[in-house]
Amino acid sequence: MSEPAEPLDFEAALSELEALVQSMETGSLSLEDSLRAFERGVQLTRQCQTALQQAELRVKALSRDGSESDLPPSGEGGDAH
Repeated sequence: MSEPAEPLDFEAALSELEALVQSMETGSLSLEDSLRAFERGVQLTRQCQTALQQAELRVKALSRDGSESDLPPSGEGGDAH
C-alpha cells in the first residue's frame, strides 16, 4: 500500500482537481487510469471541502459576535459620502 500524499494547500488541490477533470473529459484515459484519477479526485475534493470548512470557522471566529451575516455584493453596502 502506498502512503497517502501529503495534503496540498487549497489552490494546489483545486488546480490538480481541475487538471484531473480535464484529462478525464477527453476520454483518452484507460479504465484503470480513469479509476485512479477518480479516486484522486475524491481525495482532492475532500481536502478542498475541509479547507473551506476550516476557513469558514476562522472567519466566524474573527467576526465580532460569531453570527452569520450576508455581505452586500461588491460596490454596494456602505455610504461613501
